[in-house]
Amino acid sequence: MISHSDSALIGLADIEAAARHIAGHVVRTPTVPSPGLTGLLGVPVTAKLELLQRTGSFKARGATAKLLSLTAAERAAGVVAVSGGNHGIALAVMAAALDVKATVVMPRTAPARSLALAEEAGASVRLTDGMDSAFELVTRLRDEGLTLVHPFDDPAVIAGQGTVGLELAEDAGELTDVVVSVGGGGLIAGIAAALRARRPGVRVWGVETEGAEAMSGALRAGGPVRVPLSSVVTTLSAPSVSRLTYDHVSALVEEVLVVPDREAVRGCLDLADHAKVWAEPAAGCLLPAARQVAERVGAGARIGLVVCGGNTTPSEIMGWADRFGLL
Repeated sequence: MISHSDSALIGLADIEAAARHIAGHVVRTPTVPSPGLTGLLGVPVTAKLELLQRTGSFKARGATAKLLSLTAAERAAGVVAVSGGNHGIALAVMAAALDVKATVVMPRTAPARSLALAEEAGASVRLTDGMDSAFELVTRLRDEGLTLVHPFDDPAVIAGQGTVGLELAEDAGELTDVVVSVGGGGLIAGIAAALRARRPGVRVWGVETEGAEAMSGALRAGGPVRVPLSSVVTTLSAPSVSRLTYDHVSALVEEVLVVPDREAVRGCLDLADHAKVWAEPAAGCLLPAARQVAERVGAGARIGLVVCGGNTTPSEIMGWADRFGLL
């Protein structure tokens, strides 16, 4: 169990414990220099290929960490999650592997492939009209007795996601800056906590897409606020961050950059072309942000990119690319 108070930050011991617990269930994903992205950005780039994780994204880590922390009564009652896609897939697959009944609530705008994968894993999938109503439904289901596996507002989940940062610290060469996508903030909170402990000189930068600006909005407001959602990047579209993730980001992260949807989709095409990886827009947005970081840091920048997920189809990427005039 994670020891914490509502305002406490996740510590290195929490993340190391999560790493031990989930080790037999998740993949230690490759951390590799990318000559293609180095050429594209003009600075040395290392990629943490979390899109090669089980279920196609980092979310398997946090979901597994939480599932392994459940009591017998919680396991028997079953779990519920709200998701724009990847968290739902991860919970469905990992719950099935651990013999726990899962319900996943998703907006109708979630990728069709994500819905199908969650259902194929055996989860009960409930659809709502948007993320706001999805969070409302999952709250009702929790009140009816299911155990909530929150996508980011849970110290066990954050510690699980922080194992990405632990591996990055251990496996990467010299880095000056690490760029991480932000939805609700669980991934960047965990990574920043791990890197602050293991590589205190490394700066961590967040990136959101326009119309999914929950963390940058919170930083401007001095705490979590609800934000309007309009980004095509549903996997980053949390209606608000939590106090827990906000506290981590405000304390440990350099800045949260915001990039247009169009540039996130262009980033997907560039990742395919230059890095030879097939990533979703939640990872594509890393490239325009990394360009900004490289410009700000200047000579000597050595950038790490957490390529967080690859759960998108060619037709989805091509559809967005056509919509934004990128073809």
